[in-house]
Amino acid sequence: MRQHPTVQLADLTDDFVVDPYSVFSALRPRGPVHHVRFPTGDESWLVVGHAEVRAAFADPRMRNDVRHSADFEDDGLYAVGRNMLQADPPDHTRLRTLVAREFTARRVQALRPRVQEAAGTLLDAVAADGRTDLVASYAYPLPLTIICELLGVPDADRAAFRAWSTKVVALDDPEQSAQASQEMAVYLAGLAEQKRQQRNAAESDLLHALVRTHDSDGADRLTPEELLGMAFLLLVAGHETTVNLIANSVHLLLSHPEQLAALRAEPDLLEGAVEETLRFESPAPAGTYRYAVEPVDLGGVHIPAGARVVLSIAAANRDPARFPAPDRFDIRRDAATTRAHLAFGHGLHHCLGAPLARLEATLALRILLERFPRLAFDGDGTPEWRASLMRGLQELPVRW
Repeated sequence: MRQHPTVQLADLTDDFVVDPYSVFSALRPRGPVHHVRFPTGDESWLVVGHAEVRAAFADPRMRNDVRHSADFEDDGLYAVGRNMLQADPPDHTRLRTLVAREFTARRVQALRPRVQEAAGTLLDAVAADGRTDLVASYAYPLPLTIICELLGVPDADRAAFRAWSTKVVALDDPEQSAQASQEMAVYLAGLAEQKRQQRNAAESDLLHALVRTHDSDGADRLTPEELLGMAFLLLVAGHETTVNLIANSVHLLLSHPEQLAALRAEPDLLEGAVEETLRFESPAPAGTYRYAVEPVDLGGVHIPAGARVVLSIAAANRDPARFPAPDRFDIRRDAATTRAHLAFGHGLHHCLGAPLARLEATLALRILLERFPRLAFDGDGTPEWRASLMRGLQELPVRW
């Protein structure tokens, strides 16, 4: 097995948040797996090869439960409760089954009219202005509206939730992230209690269903910690990645006018544009931490038991061993090749919300481009990336 010294990622780029891809390009010739120190000071094993990331996603020795970490007591994660992303079978199986029925292809497609209506309403609100920050006025509120309606979050609370969510995934202020997580936990506990008091009412939102499962005597009963964790996960994960997918899609198309022209000429390329965005600028650039429950040999490298492992989706999705000319944004890329991206993970933890994210992004993009055929950057289009666990833009000024 090869032994690697710890790589200081800060030495490979001036700003890892702005340009992680140059780091991956520098690491890839040295091998698919590296022991690294991130600019934050955290150390982990970083997997950058597509084949190795995919294999690790499916490896039962790579666990999601932080209790398998060698230093889990001071791991620094600010999760709320316990959710299925932090669980392994059999708990993961039980938790995932509880919500899987809400995200079937049939149920997701039934949301199409509501997504279209919400998108149209948001664009109506800014149409007369001739310009807008597309993140604030469209990419953010659209998926937030849909997931809040699914879970039953009142309209009046959504602005506060949006602020909490942004802070929770931020990287530049850990204390602020922790505080936002705790404030959200208090809010969700209170909302769950409201749902419990209304459980005899004709309510069918997902949080009501989780509360009923928590209060049941069945084998799949949720613990209080699981109820809180699942509500937190569904709300945050249910919109943050889609916000970035929508905004990143628009930014990439405006940055590549020949691709936008091709899409306008051939609307059937729309799904390809969404999939290529998922590959090229993955909204979630890394999977949740994995912890080696026993020593693992991966990509010719020995990973010790208890080690924290980062599976870099962003690096895997630009691996030239899997994608020809991976640094070229190409909406005409062969569909079978593009769909090999790992933007939604792989294996047991493949994202349940993937069909909904695809639906929302596809409709959002189609309606936007139809409504504003002269859509263009309002400025030079230079992206300002959020310092976040996600890959997303601070803002996206556009005009029409």
